[in-house]
Amino acid sequence: MSTFAYFPHTEEDICKMLKRVGVSGLDDLYADVPADFIRKGDYDLPSALSEQEVRDFFESLALANPKLRVYAGQGAYDHYTPAVIPYITSRSEFLTAYTPYQCEISQGTLRYIFEWQTMICNLTGLDVANASMYDGATAAAEAMRMCVASCRKRNTVIASSSLLPNVLQTMRTYARFAGINLVETYDIMEAVCEGTLDLAGVIVPSINRYGIIESHDGLAQAVHNAGALLAMYCDPSALAVVKTPAEWGADIAVGDGQSLGIPLCYGGPYVGFMSCTQALMRKLPGRIVGQATDSDGKRCFVLTLQAREQHIRREKATSNICSNESLMALWCTVYLSIMGADGLRRVNSLSYAAAHSLHDALMETGRFEDPFEDQPFLKEFCLKPLFGNTGALQEALLEQGIFSALETEEGYLSFCCTEKARKEDLETIAQVARSI
Repeated sequence: MSTFAYFPHTEEDICKMLKRVGVSGLDDLYADVPADFIRKGDYDLPSALSEQEVRDFFESLALANPKLRVYAGQGAYDHYTPAVIPYITSRSEFLTAYTPYQCEISQGTLRYIFEWQTMICNLTGLDVANASMYDGATAAAEAMRMCVASCRKRNTVIASSSLLPNVLQTMRTYARFAGINLVETYDIMEAVCEGTLDLAGVIVPSINRYGIIESHDGLAQAVHNAGALLAMYCDPSALAVVKTPAEWGADIAVGDGQSLGIPLCYGGPYVGFMSCTQALMRKLPGRIVGQATDSDGKRCFVLTLQAREQHIRREKATSNICSNESLMALWCTVYLSIMGADGLRRVNSLSYAAAHSLHDALMETGRFEDPFEDQPFLKEFCLKPLFGNTGALQEALLEQGIFSALETEEGYLSFCCTEKARKEDLETIAQVARSI
């Protein structure tokens, strides 16, 4: 008989294992732990609850979380999630799936990863995409390492200071421990034209942290003339209506898939993406799922390239990334398949209209100055407040159930609208701002 009803080991099993490791009892396994740190007596656990009581308990916890409507931006966007997505992704064959090493029994998982890669290639315009990025920030850091790995004896990467702060912070951490010389600047073209001899790569945003759609005319040619690679950080949803990385001449594209219908979820889980030109395919971190033919001549899918430390010598690996973030990649794949090109354009059209309406309404209050006047923006923008107490504005909006006016490092306030924006909320934000 087992000591505990749901533990598989019998008393005899436990005795054999204890004897094998050379101890006489379970307490001996904690002999190195000071006695003061070992709990004595019974655990303070509540009485058993019925299923309904457990449901009620957790529902009461959930109700303690304020349900705010988000108009903040800064890399996390409150786009609509079609109801069919959680239904499909919660099916057991998807929800319990793990890394598809055995292709014979993983065709479903391999197929949707293949479709995810294909959709990312369609969005970015580049040739190849992988399926192993945690989020946008680490994807950008991996792109930085990829530039260095692809340009031998070159160790400098220039990053635009207009990238999102969390992206730059993550890149700094990776650069520090990888021995990469990371240079941050707003004037990318000037930095490239200075002729740094060991320049390996340049990383710029498609849409920067102020919401501005950046122009990169001539940048790719300048970077390539310097013998380096150009990487672009993108909002994948916006790629339906703005110039793609391929059109700008970029070699690598990275970003966060959160804007493809993934709920904000207090910061995760999200999924990063990375695509590149075919010439750089073997430098991609993570894994690539490819299409093949089985012994019966039928279409099938396999893990084609796996430049990871689990498959080759650790010091030779492009990256040590170890998770394919498969479930969230599936989430985005279902979203893209439902929305299609027309749906994505519609999402951006509605977001654009709402954001520009809010921008104009806030400017009419006379309480703001636009530091980026006449610069194009899509769904988010930053304004400079002409009043000191920005915290009062944020608190007043929270009282109305709205999370907005996120303060940037420069003291600007960030606003963002998606297709979920409500006319009454836009009016409320402007009205509250006028009263501060």
